[in-house]
Amino acid sequence: MTQDRAAAPGTEFAGWRIMRSDAGRFWASRERPFPSEAEQAGACRTVDADNLRELCQAIAEQESLAEMAVLR
Repeated sequence: MTQDRAAAPGTEFAGWRIMRSDAGRFWASRERPFPSEAEQAGACRTVDADNLRELCQAIAEQESLAEMAVLR
């Protein structure tokens, strides 16, 4: 797997490392764990997708889920 930041302009999320597998699938891993409340609510630290748009959506969903869990 290789980091693919250069090939994904405008898709960088602070705190997430974006990679592309040799098979062309996109992955992102959060550099720091979510708070325990967020993890208990189901927030995932690593996500994958078929394309960059879906990857961005997956990252945004995890961040939103984590934010809602912490605000409770």
